[in-house]
Amino acid sequence: MTDTEQIKLDNIANTDNEIIAFLKQRYSPRIFSETKIENEHIAQLFEAVRWSASSNNLQPWRFIYAEKNSEAYDRIYNCLSDFNKKWANNAPLLVLTAYKEKTDDGKDNFHALHDLGLCLGNMTVQAQYMGIGLHHMAGVDWEKAHKEFNVPKGYHITTAIALGYYGGDLETLPEDLQQQETAQRTRQPIASFAYKDGWK
Repeated sequence: MTDTEQIKLDNIANTDNEIIAFLKQRYSPRIFSETKIENEHIAQLFEAVRWSASSNNLQPWRFIYAEKNSEAYDRIYNCLSDFNKKWANNAPLLVLTAYKEKTDDGKDNFHALHDLGLCLGNMTVQAQYMGIGLHHMAGVDWEKAHKEFNVPKGYHITTAIALGYYGGDLETLPEDLQQQETAQRTRQPIASFAYKDGWK
């Protein structure tokens, strides 16, 4: 059993209410199997994105992805924050996410970020079903990424994702990240964010 597989077993969410197993098991790994993600599996992840809910079916999400040991992978990696650079090169696949800011008739698409989040939720659950871990990262220099990849005006790089099959060696991480990787998972109680009959 790999370190990541053991962490998955040890770190299944202790939920207050019963939810599906894929959601209880999901977490954001910083170590991955070195196995290259199969092209068929990459296609399945984006197929899950393709069938996400989308306001007016505009599907404003966009992605740039690259496999490890490629020039494009290094370019994505170089757009990450210093903190994420400490571990993200463990991932066989790096992804940049983006959204289209306006509708085709030039109006601001207020729901584009919502749609991007929905599609990433679909991707995450599909990945979990396939034994693939996703670590979503806010720590990305979007302006640098825009220049690096010649992102057209009207699109906005938003986050990065590290992907890989579960597996890997915990010892490849710095000590502080090893502790984070194995720390007990916690969440705010439902009452702190869901208010019946009005804001509280």
